[in-house]
Amino acid sequence: MASHFRGTGAATNASSGSRDGLGRIRCAICFCICRSVVGASDAGDRHSRAAYPAGALSDRTTSRFGRRRPWLVGGALCGLAALALIGRAPTINMLLLGWCIVQLAFNAVLAAMVAILPDQVPATQRGTVVGVLGVCMPIGQIGGTFLVQHLSANMTMAFVIPGAVGTAGVLLLAFVLRDAPTRRPSAERPPKASFAGTRQPLACVPHRLSDFSWVWLSRVFVITGSAFLTAYQPYFLLAELRVGALEVPGLIFRSTLVQAIMVVVSSVIAGRLSDHTGRRKAFVVAGSVIQGLGLWLIAAANSYPAFLLGVAATGIGHGTYEGVDLALVTEVLPDRHHHAAKDLGILNITNTLPQVIAPLAAPAILVVSRGDFTLLFVVAGCVAMLGAAFLLPLKSAR
Repeated sequence: MASHFRGTGAATNASSGSRDGLGRIRCAICFCICRSVVGASDAGDRHSRAAYPAGALSDRTTSRFGRRRPWLVGGALCGLAALALIGRAPTINMLLLGWCIVQLAFNAVLAAMVAILPDQVPATQRGTVVGVLGVCMPIGQIGGTFLVQHLSANMTMAFVIPGAVGTAGVLLLAFVLRDAPTRRPSAERPPKASFAGTRQPLACVPHRLSDFSWVWLSRVFVITGSAFLTAYQPYFLLAELRVGALEVPGLIFRSTLVQAIMVVVSSVIAGRLSDHTGRRKAFVVAGSVIQGLGLWLIAAANSYPAFLLGVAATGIGHGTYEGVDLALVTEVLPDRHHHAAKDLGILNITNTLPQVIAPLAAPAILVVSRGDFTLLFVVAGCVAMLGAAFLLPLKSAR
């Protein structure tokens, strides 16, 4: 099962990498219009919110093909068709339509795919599987970027071929997946999923926050700390380290490569150790703390080697966190037997909400600091540390 997750995750992220790369080429004008009309952050949040209705529907799907397989296959094929539409779009409106369909389709795939973890992977192996999944994102992004660069002369193929790679991975998973037919009498069906409740994911328990809510909050803060680094490291290099503008792309590529290597190595190691020791919370807390320390090292850096040291530390922390966190999540789901996909869809919001929070908070911090990016990274480190603090009240997982 781990090997199928690894191949599918890397292939799907290759498709994601193609969309990111082509966003810089073809969709630049389109996104400028989106930001001015509806706001890029609002659009991103709406797309991420599509994951939990799809997840809830996946939980309640009854078919001869199982609960997850129809959403995997349907979402992947729909997303591939939408990528082809983007590649051939004659107008910006058609481009926007295709982009929205791509986001909705692949978020539906993601909701069903992640739900397979609590459905079918034994608890004693989830750390290893999640650690392997942590490797997929860097590989997929690099692979998608590579394909885009070599296919940029043909825009349609530049979208379709990486999308086909991702779709092939999902179809392979659907083919080998042991997703039993679900045809139960109505009396045995799970309780109806409450879509209204999903608008407030932290309102799971009336008088106290559930463990799932604490993990949700933790992810928001930890990923927000990472979002500060992703968005503002070029400005730190320019303003604090005084590097030339022409040097920035090469230096960013080098730092991204260092971080990716650290994420890959630490994710796999942390996942295996988590399974071996039977402990999740300790690794996730440690990852949050290490990431916070790495951001503080960046804030204190007065040279590029010192900056790279901080980036490497954030990579170790982020890899340790991501290599175990999803396994921890599966142990604190409110109802993993009936509503796993819905709840994991709610969790997906934590991947996009930080991309909204960081750009909104950064200008205020820079006003207070009078343009000092050092303070920005100090705050980012504190935010990541708070992510660790939110995990301390957990009671249902070690």
